[in-house]
Amino acid sequence: MNMYDIIYTKREGGALSREEIEYFVKGYTEGSIPDYQASALLMAIFLQKMSKEETFWLTDAMMRSGDLVDLSSVPGVKVDKHSTGGVGDKTTLIAAPLAASCGVPVAKMSGRGLGFTGGTVDKLESIPGFRTAMEPEDFLEQVRRVGMAVIGQTAHIAAADKKIYALRDVTATVENLSLITSSIMSKKLASGSDAIVLDVKCGKGAFMEEPESAAELAQWMVELGTKAGRKTIAAVTDMDQPLGRAVGNSLEVMEAADTLKGCGPADITELSLKLAGLMIFAGGLAGTAEEGERMAVRALESGAGFGKFCEFIGAQGGDSRAASDYSLLPQAEYAREIYAEKDGFIGGVEARRIGLASQHTGAGREKKEDGVDLAAGILLNKKKGDPVKKGELLATFFGNDPEKVKKGAAEGAAAFSISRTRPETEPLIRQVIGAEVL
Repeated sequence: MNMYDIIYTKREGGALSREEIEYFVKGYTEGSIPDYQASALLMAIFLQKMSKEETFWLTDAMMRSGDLVDLSSVPGVKVDKHSTGGVGDKTTLIAAPLAASCGVPVAKMSGRGLGFTGGTVDKLESIPGFRTAMEPEDFLEQVRRVGMAVIGQTAHIAAADKKIYALRDVTATVENLSLITSSIMSKKLASGSDAIVLDVKCGKGAFMEEPESAAELAQWMVELGTKAGRKTIAAVTDMDQPLGRAVGNSLEVMEAADTLKGCGPADITELSLKLAGLMIFAGGLAGTAEEGERMAVRALESGAGFGKFCEFIGAQGGDSRAASDYSLLPQAEYAREIYAEKDGFIGGVEARRIGLASQHTGAGREKKEDGVDLAAGILLNKKKGDPVKKGELLATFFGNDPEKVKKGAAEGAAAFSISRTRPETEPLIRQVIGAEVL
């Protein structure tokens, strides 16, 4: 078996065997297969595509390329939740405590933000003292005791994915159904949870802009997760405009806390309750997704979800007072406001541009090794469909570097469009895939 034959087979549109796929993943991870041959195979896969069977074998090989987390010592059905990336998406900080307060064990590994999308780890690290790195036994003990823990993704989980994704990123081979599916699901399966709830974004701020493409990705991931023996559900949700009104690390922690207190924006509240309901259902504590959502609503209204959020923060070394006293969170030195130039209705707030604007303020990073300004970001005063008068505040941009804040505000201003008539708004949750397999 050799890489030339494997590349040739896929270039000609042939199907790769399980052994050939495992040979590639193992060899590239260990360094015996050079970048130029791996790049050639990735481009052949990108152009000729892979079958669902090939995708399953690729995911399985990538999953087994590193450590496999063993959660068997944690009682109950462990549920993981994953988003394909978005702007203002702080649902993990809300849905996970709601689900955990209803008895669902949540043992989650999350990533950092890159480019225009935010990362859960960065948001949590804006809480004073919060630790996103833990020893494995401490991680498991916290899930057993508190009901949830969220830590940073380790390099030893699905080790092949880190190398393969870095190569995809510089060879224009990112947007491929099989490669995206295997990248996401190899990490989720290696993380050890019994059930997986996926939030698959569509719209201008998502990898898959068209709802049909996002639904196809969701279907592939659900089928693959189910074939791997995991209960898997996917919600296809809108990412044309940012979620909620806060974009940026400490700002999103504040909004998550507000939402758990019952006073968050309507869209982030709706989606968080839906995802929490799916997690409760996937965890076997509700007979239907609707019953799970009703349980999540009760946890929100009773304050149980907020209480779990505070307990979780304290368990990981963070100052739980910051969930109520926002002055304890990082505060920006500079702020810049933008205003409406005419009367009308907000025709749209383009998520990608707002994400880039947030990155420009210092809240995001261009390279993985870049630092972030935990106080930087954006507060949106207006969202799509809102009426607006000339001179009315649209958004405020924050940061500790005045030039970055100025650059962010200029980018953010271009994200807003104003129309004479109120635009129709798309549903936030387009569809749920996979609930029937449970």
